[in-house]
Amino acid sequence: MMSSFKISAAKLIAKVGGPFSKLGSGSGKSFAGIIFTRIAGVDAVSELSKDMGIGSIILTGTNGKTTTTTLLIKLLSSDTQIRSSFESNTINAIASAFIQQKGDLGVFEYGIRNIKYGIPDTVQRVVDPIGVVYTTISPEHAQVAGVKNPFEDYYKAKRLLSQGMKRGVIVTNADDPRTALLGLDKEKDVTVNYYGIETDDIEDINGNAVECPRCGETLNYSKFILNHRGVYTCSCGFKRPELNVKVTDVEFNPDSWKLTIDGDLFNYTVSKNVKFNFDITVPAFGFHNIYNTLASITTYATFTPKVENIESTSKSVFNNLDMSFIPPGRFEVVDIGGKFVGLGQGDNGDAAKINAMFMNQYVDGPLEFIYTTPDVDEEEIFDDHFEVIKSMNPAHVIVVPGRESIDKAHEYYELIKEEFPDAEFYPLSYSEMDVRIKKLVELARNSDYNYVIMTGCGEEQAMWERIKRNLIDN
Repeated sequence: MMSSFKISAAKLIAKVGGPFSKLGSGSGKSFAGIIFTRIAGVDAVSELSKDMGIGSIILTGTNGKTTTTTLLIKLLSSDTQIRSSFESNTINAIASAFIQQKGDLGVFEYGIRNIKYGIPDTVQRVVDPIGVVYTTISPEHAQVAGVKNPFEDYYKAKRLLSQGMKRGVIVTNADDPRTALLGLDKEKDVTVNYYGIETDDIEDINGNAVECPRCGETLNYSKFILNHRGVYTCSCGFKRPELNVKVTDVEFNPDSWKLTIDGDLFNYTVSKNVKFNFDITVPAFGFHNIYNTLASITTYATFTPKVENIESTSKSVFNNLDMSFIPPGRFEVVDIGGKFVGLGQGDNGDAAKINAMFMNQYVDGPLEFIYTTPDVDEEEIFDDHFEVIKSMNPAHVIVVPGRESIDKAHEYYELIKEEFPDAEFYPLSYSEMDVRIKKLVELARNSDYNYVIMTGCGEEQAMWERIKRNLIDN
């Protein structure tokens, strides 16, 4: 067992070295945590976690982690002092927050791609979270260090983050059958609060049925909401759980959306059930962010020590929200002299479809699709992207390499050309990013069409943000 002296010494040295982490970027700086774990070991993080008066909440999933964590931090910090980290998805980032920050409640984003690098069972054991939040789980991020891992292993890694929990609450997306099962399988050990969409105002343009995560048969969907998320049942008895928090009504306007939120859930901090029903007004920020909003409100209502503030704090945060909370490079529609250009990251099928659904709100005429391709060994991503392209029925398609391989991009182009014979290909080099960005800006600005969508793969933030800024500023 690690001596208390060594742990105290490691903590002191980490605190002294911690200020150097300010030289890094993002809020999830991990320098202090690296120092601590190198001296005391990862297991010693369990001693740090004991400083948390209430406990820690860990958020994970394939998509939506950073946005949900950002929103949750806004909500919970309105009611109590918290420790937090996001974007730096390591145990060292959590340890740094334990060491450098104050607060009885922790909020930590944690990305997991496999068991070896994500060590989810170790993180659960040493952090001992009172809450694990699942956004959604899909195969897009199963590739690690250039190696494609089986989706079953990826899914198992996500499961391990909560599998050892014996206290607390799991907050999970009931519309996603994979995250729903993670909650259902833990109901015997902990409370589970489910969130989802319960309105006919949101429906997918082209749903994607998946296998039942319990028995392997294809699920039967009565409604698709977003890709594999929806209302589903299986002959084995598996079905979407009852929702604790849900969107029951949506009013779409060009610049803002009104969401009606209805909730009846268990609050861990005060150990009682709470109910609420209220409207919030949010930016027109994309259908995926409705899920992120639900995840953050459900988690906030589950863990706030001030349950009387659930409605007022939620309204205060969301009614004053602007698009700055969305990470750079995410999809946005800009108006350049009467031409609507929707552009942003869409490096998997889920993201590309969300972008297409968002763009469809603006389209009232022929559309041009400027598609930035995936790379070698990313054929599954291309297949999903191609379905999105076809669903938008573009009048014209332009194909540009989104990753490094121009040859692979050309192969994808040839497949697209079979469906869209007049499609064009521009072999822009990934190594000459300035040239690529300049050309993409030119293509969008000089398009013959008043509606242009530009999405696919690329540098997740830098490329898209620079294109967007150049279109807006020039």
